[in-house]
Amino acid sequence: MFVIGTAGHVDHGKSSLVQRLTGIDPDRFKEEKQRGMTIDLGFAWFGLPNGDEVSVIDVPGHEKFVNNMLAGVGGIDLALIVISAEESVMPQTREHLQILNLLGVNRGIVALTKTDLVESDWVELVKSEVIEELSGTSLKNADIVPVSSVTGFGIIDLVSVIETEIESTEPKVDLGRPRLPIDRSFTISGFGTVVTGTLVEGQLKVGQEIELYPSGLKGRIRGLQSHTNKEDVVFPGTRVAANISGIDHSDIKRGDVLSLPSLLISSEAFDVRLQVLDDCPYDLKHDSNVTLYTGSREVGARLRLLEGNSVSKGDSTWAQIKPTYPIPVLKGDFFVIRSNTETLGGGVVVDIQSRRHKRRSLSIIKKLEILKDGSLGEILLNMIEANQPLEFSSLENSLLLSRTELSNAITELVTKDKLFITENDIERGYIFTKLGWESTNMKIMETLTGFHSEFPLREGIQREDLRIQVSLDIGPFNHVVSELSKSNLLVENGSVITSVNHEVVLDDKSKLESADFINKLSVSPFSPPTDSVLHEDVVNYLTNRGEVVNVGQGIVFLASAFDEMLLYVKFTIEDKGEVTVGDVRTRFDTSRKYVLAFMEYLDQQQITRRVGDSRILR
Repeated sequence: MFVIGTAGHVDHGKSSLVQRLTGIDPDRFKEEKQRGMTIDLGFAWFGLPNGDEVSVIDVPGHEKFVNNMLAGVGGIDLALIVISAEESVMPQTREHLQILNLLGVNRGIVALTKTDLVESDWVELVKSEVIEELSGTSLKNADIVPVSSVTGFGIIDLVSVIETEIESTEPKVDLGRPRLPIDRSFTISGFGTVVTGTLVEGQLKVGQEIELYPSGLKGRIRGLQSHTNKEDVVFPGTRVAANISGIDHSDIKRGDVLSLPSLLISSEAFDVRLQVLDDCPYDLKHDSNVTLYTGSREVGARLRLLEGNSVSKGDSTWAQIKPTYPIPVLKGDFFVIRSNTETLGGGVVVDIQSRRHKRRSLSIIKKLEILKDGSLGEILLNMIEANQPLEFSSLENSLLLSRTELSNAITELVTKDKLFITENDIERGYIFTKLGWESTNMKIMETLTGFHSEFPLREGIQREDLRIQVSLDIGPFNHVVSELSKSNLLVENGSVITSVNHEVVLDDKSKLESADFINKLSVSPFSPPTDSVLHEDVVNYLTNRGEVVNVGQGIVFLASAFDEMLLYVKFTIEDKGEVTVGDVRTRFDTSRKYVLAFMEYLDQQQITRRVGDSRILR
């Protein structure tokens, strides 16, 4: 399936021509009938002699409705520029040509309409004017076909030229990532919410769970139609009407993108290569407000220039666009910016996950140049370097590449020792540049070494403390630690991480203090002294060695005394079914303070459970 989009000045006969080609009146609204102009997008379709089916998007030509025109040109395969032989090229003709040029549309046909109202020599004169007008655009090689929607003159020739162009147009590639920029949303009684758009980059199926971007609303596809035909599956390049459940029509806006859950990224700011139109009415200033058009979306945005304070008409520059709210875009998407009344320029998205850049930075400009025109390998290395570590899905959702293309490119870079992937798994692991991986490893090991130097008597650092210090999210942190553990560089012991070569050794002073502490505990093992000034790290050292048990509340038992008390508790419960604080206090001739701390520790360790004033085994 292929999509044709009309373009041209108001009242040059676009809708009439579409109706002549398709038999379908694309003017849907009463106001359009009354005014005799297309205000919103109209849709029709027809079959070519070779059997191909073509969708036609009839877009507005009046300057006040150019915003709707922009919603229609995204995703078209062929532009049909309609120019009246009576009036020749007009202001909106030029604007539409400029927009098509900015959006990368390089296949088109000019239909020279209303030839029944002028002499043949006038038609030839207008053709010459059109050729001159097209010469500086992406459609400079477009065929020009004189037609009349009234008499039918030239219609067969036009269809033939359309067929020839379509036959040489490559079908949309299925990247496995469906995007349906929504250009219409409405309700149908008995069916509910229906949205329409041109599907790109993937398939949609009946029954699929879907998500709307950027709102995050989720629903399910109840039904699909293309050209009034019910479909179970629709493919890239298809005009689609999707009946969806779970989302109310009022919650959907033109410009929303229908896709699969968690598939797209909504960007708060993105870097672009901006081309300013030759007839832009003024220099564009840094930090100016513009209206952004991409896909079928219209949104206010701030334009940040990265190379200077202004850019003149006809010039190009690097810039960053910050929409008023996050929107889903991909690297390679085209865009247009306008003022309230005029088209200013446009270009292509280069980086969708950009940070606020230092302006006039040569390194930033170099990076953007690589992202725009570099090889796939260079692009991937730059993207990963700027945002590492990355998951495969994040790269996939940022680039107009198939899963296979992306996987092969990453594998090649790994083979060349330029990338490292945790777990040796492209789709589940985290991707680092080789330098980034080595730097991350060094940071973790240096942090561990510093911790051991500062706290030599501690077994290691708490896992979460280490993660925070090295500034990694929990997912990649766990992967990195696992890799270092497998490489015998560190040891994971529950929530504690330590260097593999770290050994806790007491200095002479601490040895004397710990020996004295043990002696004091031995004097009264079931009522140990609580006034010791022994350093906490030394107590932890003795605990880890199994010499003492710290039950909390400042009470530390000799391990042998603790074990004796524990054995008594277990035997008593097995014999009587329960044990009380009084039982333990009496048996060991100690005070309630020590027994309570001991029993609460057993509860915490899931050894016993309190029932009233008694304990039972768990």
